[in-house]
Amino acid sequence: MERRRATVAIGTAAAISLFAISIGAPRVRDAVDRDVDVVLDEPGEYQQPLEGADGDVAALPAVEVRTVAGEVMSTADLVGTPLVINLWFAACPPCVREMPEFAEVHAEFGDRVRFIGVNPIDEVDRMLEFAESVGVSYELYLDPFGRFTDALETASFPLTVFVDADGRILARDGVLDADGLRERIALHFRIPTSRSA
Repeated sequence: MERRRATVAIGTAAAISLFAISIGAPRVRDAVDRDVDVVLDEPGEYQQPLEGADGDVAALPAVEVRTVAGEVMSTADLVGTPLVINLWFAACPPCVREMPEFAEVHAEFGDRVRFIGVNPIDEVDRMLEFAESVGVSYELYLDPFGRFTDALETASFPLTVFVDADGRILARDGVLDADGLRERIALHFRIPTSRSA
């Protein structure tokens, strides 16, 4: 009986690990062992992490990502202007909900803040097709090996990171709507919104 329970427990742990790896969030697989606040009980539904669920990385990690043309570049090359970096993918429901909001705010702030989308899951055609369908025109990059996602200690999607011109990570957030995104841009980059100007 004990042997059967142990076998069931091992099988369950293996299934959870395989699911976490299959969704393409490389750090999520560690959540099972680290007792962090990540909801894994609704497969396919990527929820906003509870406070403290994502890591606390102080500087933008310098790792390789791919452009939509397939070229390799370092995320260190992004530093030099305020950045809003959004990690997302097309099968993530909260990502889908917030993408049009990001497109709207990008239209307002894109001349002062550089918006970046990083996708660790989708193939380039799927990524571009979806982005176009929701009006996203800002820069998009692929993270096919999850290096950037891992380096940010990402626990769930979407994740938005606010980075200053010197490469310091100022804040991290889960799902954001347009107003929340505007507020954070005004707060972290001291750029007034059109509503507060």
